[in-house]
Amino acid sequence: MSLTSTERDELIAAARLWADADPDHATAAQLRKLLAEATADGEAAEAALADLADRFSGTLQFGTAGLRAALGAGPMRMNRAVVRRTAAGIASFLQDKSEGWTPSAVIGYDARHNSRAFALETAAVFSAAGIEAFLLPCTLPTPVLAYAVRALDTDAGVMVTASHNPAQDNGYKVYLGGRTVKGPGRGAQIVPPYDAEIAARIDYSVPLDSIETAPEGWTDVSESIAADYINAVDALVSRDGYPSRDLKIVLTPMHGVGGETMTAVLRDAGFTSVKLVAAQAQPDPDFPTVAFPNPEEPGALDMAVAMAAETDADIVLANDPDADRAAVAAKDPATGQWRMLRGDETGALLGAHLAARIRSGHLKPRVRAGHSPVFANSIVSSRLLARIAASAGFAHQETLTGFKWISRVPGLVYGYEEALGYCVAPGLVRDKDGISAGLLIAELAASLKASGRTLFDMLDDLSLEHGLHASDQLSVRVADLALIPQMMTRLREHPPASLAGSPVASAVDLSTGSADLPPTDGLLYLTRDSTRIIVRPSGTEPKLKCYLEVIEPVSGRDGLGAARTAAAERLAAAKADIAAALGLDA
Repeated sequence: MSLTSTERDELIAAARLWADADPDHATAAQLRKLLAEATADGEAAEAALADLADRFSGTLQFGTAGLRAALGAGPMRMNRAVVRRTAAGIASFLQDKSEGWTPSAVIGYDARHNSRAFALETAAVFSAAGIEAFLLPCTLPTPVLAYAVRALDTDAGVMVTASHNPAQDNGYKVYLGGRTVKGPGRGAQIVPPYDAEIAARIDYSVPLDSIETAPEGWTDVSESIAADYINAVDALVSRDGYPSRDLKIVLTPMHGVGGETMTAVLRDAGFTSVKLVAAQAQPDPDFPTVAFPNPEEPGALDMAVAMAAETDADIVLANDPDADRAAVAAKDPATGQWRMLRGDETGALLGAHLAARIRSGHLKPRVRAGHSPVFANSIVSSRLLARIAASAGFAHQETLTGFKWISRVPGLVYGYEEALGYCVAPGLVRDKDGISAGLLIAELAASLKASGRTLFDMLDDLSLEHGLHASDQLSVRVADLALIPQMMTRLREHPPASLAGSPVASAVDLSTGSADLPPTDGLLYLTRDSTRIIVRPSGTEPKLKCYLEVIEPVSGRDGLGAARTAAAERLAAAKADIAAALGLDA
């Protein structure tokens, strides 16, 4: 890289100041090693300078997703110094919002590298700032932290996790509740303007040692919080209308923290045949058996599916590492092959299951008098849930992508997004919850098995009633983030005239917002035959994502095969068209 002598001197000086102030000896040593290489002669110096320049190219931006980045030294990495400044900003926000009362916050953490250290750093900052801080007793799933925000009635919650990101990452999710937020957003992740208000209080201009930390003062939450959560989740399942528990389950927590909790929930609900994938059962921050610890990624469920095939299991349940997502796989009778259900398929199944339970009286959600239950899903998820809701006499609402939006829908009783996130009990957890969703998937599969049917049979029933809704994705992972806005600009300037042979009937730039949706960077195309494509940058990964859906009419059960073939052809053609519009190879 090319730096002027002045830029080089300023970079080295900034790195030295950071290393001297760094409270973590490991990251301080990492930085000093880079400094030694950068100030030596040879090719290694250029590489070290480039590394330093990247680490000090700015500061991590705090937003609605909190923080998420690679671990390491410097202001563009996740480390104790960045966490200390972020925690101080959150503490300042909470103090400013308080009206004569002492703010409170609960802190949780997963098993990733440095998660507990970041949680302790946060507790130390909060306690020194006069925040009543509660620390969860051990590594626990994100849904337990979200549950604790409401159960302990705290004004905020912090979860240290990078969810399903690669092993080198960590992150920081923030929830607001208690007296800070009222209404349906109480206990949910932050949305604007809260993110900007917190970000404005994160100050990198003051010396790090000016931020006070306390050696003690926070409260260690009793381990009973996990038991309370398990009992609350188990209360969701029917004891009379859906009594069957005859289901052979293979479970993988994917090296994350959900294994013990998910196993306990299933066991206490009466599912006794649960086998864990041994190689993935215990928390391991290096995720040694998967390239990406995300159930959506190809190959992530291979070990679980192989075990299910060997043991003649009925279904595979999988959680991502912090267990806020759930995936299900089963043997498709049409092919005889095991496959993972798409998020939209599982979302529709859970929606239909919950609608049936509500209408039968086996589930009685809290709904205001005179109001119907509300189902919701993100705009990039299938339109099938809206049809299921209408058929049941329920209301339906579309939101922007992310559970921070879904969970804020007034009157919500069920919400989901296609990325394997499901909220089946918003009264317990105002966020996606892979544990409670996994339990209700098992309940549904067991009920179907008792009547000689499968999840795929129920999907067929939904197709016959509402039309075959088929979806697919095109994800473009980039090494250079600048490519994403370039592709979005290309689409805005040269939108497709047709998709899969059908003229585009409407093209909506979601960045302008509407009466129903706040502005977001995205483009929505709808054709005359109801083919829909939404293009948006990922909020958590260096990806541009295209969400495709077609709706194919079905003429009786014998017509399902032809409908699937036609839908697959339309999806393939639409994918090729949008790839061409983006300037990609099909």
